[in-house]
Amino acid sequence: MSAPRFLSVDVGSVEPELGAPAPDRLISGDPVFRTWNIEERDGGLYAGIWEATPGKWRIEYDEWEFCHILSGVSVISEDGGEARTVRAGDSFVLRPGFKGIWEVLETTRKEYVIRL
Repeated sequence: MSAPRFLSVDVGSVEPELGAPAPDRLISGDPVFRTWNIEERDGGLYAGIWEATPGKWRIEYDEWEFCHILSGVSVISEDGGEARTVRAGDSFVLRPGFKGIWEVLETTRKEYVIRL
């Protein structure tokens, strides 16, 4: 039987993966990540929900990522660019080569689609 063609993004359907920033990227706090990877396709396509508790760390993107903030407040600062505050309802794309800082002020949950 083939996989269904309609897939709900439901955090109750998969166990979350727990994580944290790499120690050499951590700036402050003790953030904890939970990731519900709902879809993973050959060719490097991922979709799901990610959540982080307060803290601040360096980020570097080799991949393309679409994000839609579901809850919380974070500040994303691009090296050499401006800081942007994102909150529930905001959507944005981080392109390959993006480098900067992600600071979670209030536990933040986002929907994501990543393309490697």
